[in-house]
Amino acid sequence: GALYLIAIGIASWRIMISMCLGLIVTGMLFNLWGVNPYMEVPWYYHFYMGSFLFAMAFMATDPVTASSTNIGKWYYGFFIGVIGMIIRVLNPAYPEGWMLAILFMNVFAPLIDYFVLQANMNRRK
Repeated sequence: GALYLIAIGIASWRIMISMCLGLIVTGMLFNLWGVNPYMEVPWYYHFYMGSFLFAMAFMATDPVTASSTNIGKWYYGFFIGVIGMIIRVLNPAYPEGWMLAILFMNVFAPLIDYFVLQANMNRRK
Protein backbone atom coordinates (compact mmCIF):
# COMPACT_ATOMS: atom_id res chain seq x y z
CA GLY A 1 0.00 0.00 0.00
CA ALA A 2 2.82 2.42 0.83
CA LEU A 3 4.54 1.82 -2.50
CA TYR A 4 1.28 2.40 -4.35
CA LEU A 5 0.69 5.70 -2.52
CA ILE A 6 4.24 6.81 -3.37
CA ALA A 7 3.83 5.76 -7.01
CA ILE A 8 0.64 7.78 -7.53
CA GLY A 9 2.10 10.79 -5.74
CA ILE A 10 -0.14 10.97 -2.68
CA ALA A 11 2.34 9.88 -0.01
CA SER A 12 5.79 11.38 0.47
CA TRP A 13 8.74 9.02 0.65
CA ARG A 14 10.66 11.76 2.48
CA ILE A 15 8.29 11.55 5.44
CA MET A 16 8.51 7.75 5.52
CA ILE A 17 12.31 7.62 5.42
CA SER A 18 12.78 10.42 7.95
CA MET A 19 10.26 8.82 10.30
CA CYS A 20 12.30 5.61 10.17
CA LEU A 21 15.48 7.60 10.83
CA GLY A 22 13.87 9.26 13.86
CA LEU A 23 12.87 5.86 15.23
CA ILE A 24 16.36 4.43 14.65
CA VAL A 25 18.23 7.34 16.25
CA THR A 26 15.96 7.54 19.28
CA GLY A 27 15.85 3.77 19.67
CA MET A 28 19.64 3.54 19.63
CA LEU A 29 19.94 6.33 22.20
CA PHE A 30 17.44 4.56 24.45
CA ASN A 31 19.34 1.27 24.02
CA LEU A 32 22.54 3.01 25.15
CA TRP A 33 20.81 4.70 28.07
CA GLY A 34 18.87 1.62 29.20
CA VAL A 35 17.40 2.93 32.47
CA ASN A 36 14.20 0.86 32.35
CA PRO A 37 13.37 -2.48 30.68
CA TYR A 38 11.45 -0.78 27.87
CA MET A 39 14.60 1.06 26.82
CA GLU A 40 16.42 -2.24 26.43
CA VAL A 41 14.11 -3.44 23.65
CA PRO A 42 16.28 -3.50 20.50
CA TRP A 43 15.58 -0.52 18.24
CA TYR A 44 14.69 -2.67 15.23
CA TYR A 45 11.86 -4.41 17.13
CA HIS A 46 9.93 -1.14 17.09
CA PHE A 47 9.47 -1.38 13.33
CA TYR A 48 7.13 -4.32 13.61
CA MET A 49 5.86 -3.94 17.18
CA GLY A 50 2.49 -2.25 17.14
CA SER A 51 1.37 0.19 14.51
CA PHE A 52 4.56 1.95 13.41
CA LEU A 53 4.43 0.79 9.79
CA PHE A 54 0.72 1.63 9.50
CA ALA A 55 1.26 5.07 11.00
CA MET A 56 4.28 5.69 8.78
CA ALA A 57 2.61 4.67 5.53
CA PHE A 58 -0.95 5.86 5.92
CA MET A 59 -1.25 8.39 8.75
CA ALA A 60 1.90 10.53 8.73
CA THR A 61 1.88 11.01 4.96
CA ASP A 62 -1.52 12.70 4.83
CA PRO A 63 -0.93 15.45 2.26
CA VAL A 64 -3.38 17.87 3.89
CA THR A 65 -1.93 17.99 7.41
CA ALA A 66 1.75 17.21 6.75
CA SER A 67 4.44 19.72 5.89
CA SER A 68 4.31 20.82 2.28
CA THR A 69 7.93 21.82 1.68
CA ASN A 70 10.47 19.09 0.89
CA ILE A 71 12.88 20.11 3.66
CA GLY A 72 9.95 20.47 6.05
CA LYS A 73 8.90 16.89 5.29
CA TRP A 74 12.28 15.65 6.49
CA TYR A 75 11.91 17.49 9.82
CA TYR A 76 8.25 16.56 10.16
CA GLY A 77 8.86 12.83 9.72
CA PHE A 78 12.01 12.76 11.84
CA PHE A 79 10.31 14.35 14.81
CA ILE A 80 7.31 12.03 14.50
CA GLY A 81 9.78 9.16 14.88
CA VAL A 82 11.48 10.79 17.86
CA ILE A 83 8.31 11.83 19.69
CA GLY A 84 6.61 8.51 19.00
CA MET A 85 9.53 6.61 20.50
CA ILE A 86 9.62 8.87 23.53
CA ILE A 87 5.91 8.35 24.15
CA ARG A 88 6.13 4.61 23.53
CA VAL A 89 9.19 3.90 25.67
CA LEU A 90 8.92 6.37 28.54
CA ASN A 91 5.19 5.87 29.13
CA PRO A 92 4.41 2.14 29.35
CA ALA A 93 0.71 2.90 29.85
CA TYR A 94 0.54 4.28 26.29
CA PRO A 95 2.49 1.83 24.08
CA GLU A 96 1.16 3.18 20.77
CA GLY A 97 2.33 6.76 20.74
CA TRP A 98 2.53 7.10 16.97
CA MET A 99 -0.86 8.66 16.44
CA LEU A 100 -0.28 11.14 19.26
CA ALA A 101 3.14 12.01 17.80
CA ILE A 102 1.54 12.56 14.39
CA LEU A 103 -1.06 14.86 15.93
CA PHE A 104 1.63 16.84 17.75
CA MET A 105 3.62 17.29 14.56
CA ASN A 106 0.47 18.16 12.57
CA VAL A 107 0.17 21.16 14.85
CA PHE A 108 3.75 22.19 14.09
CA ALA A 109 3.71 21.47 10.33
CA PRO A 110 2.71 25.04 9.36
CA LEU A 111 5.43 26.43 11.63
CA ILE A 112 8.03 24.13 10.07
CA ASP A 113 6.97 25.26 6.58
CA TYR A 114 7.10 28.90 7.68
CA PHE A 115 10.69 28.59 8.91
CA VAL A 116 11.76 26.68 5.79
CA LEU A 117 10.25 29.36 3.54
CA GLN A 118 11.82 32.16 5.61
CA ALA A 119 15.22 30.46 5.37
CA ASN A 120 14.83 30.17 1.59
CA MET A 121 13.87 33.84 1.28
CA ASN A 122 16.76 34.97 3.50
CA ARG A 123 19.20 32.86 1.49
CA ARG A 124 18.00 34.48 -1.76
CA LYS A 125 18.52 37.97 -0.34
